[in-house]
Amino acid sequence: MIYLVDTNVLLRVADRRNPQHEIARTAVRKLKQDQHQLQVLPQNCVEFWNVMTRPLEKNGLGLTPIEADRLLCLIERLFPVCSDPPTLYSEWRRLVVTFQVSGVQVHDARLVAAMKVIGMTHILTFNTKDFTRYAQEKIVPVHPATV
Repeated sequence: MIYLVDTNVLLRVADRRNPQHEIARTAVRKLKQDQHQLQVLPQNCVEFWNVMTRPLEKNGLGLTPIEADRLLCLIERLFPVCSDPPTLYSEWRRLVVTFQVSGVQVHDARLVAAMKVIGMTHILTFNTKDFTRYAQEKIVPVHPATV
């Protein structure tokens, strides 16, 4: 099975100081041992860079672009980056209207849209509740602690 790895998992895998680092790392290791494919989208990489380089006082990690680049290279080696499918926008548009999505939740809807177009059903995420609204779309959020 193919899992999309949410940005919040990528951040915890990359940040050894994060209290949830081991949970994320163990989940990734177990899924790979069980022969699941773990992939990311360009959006995950953009969000990852944003948090890595955002100042500490603004809820970021305060890294330099050079440090963020080193960590993003690691993420890209661990998780293949799927290309955005050409029909991503129309699927995203359908989802945000159908589910009345607003505010910051539009980013999750974009991930779900890509998953739908690519044919993924599972997302590894610490924010499972953000994806439960998409159950009728056959999207299955999986918390790393439950792997």
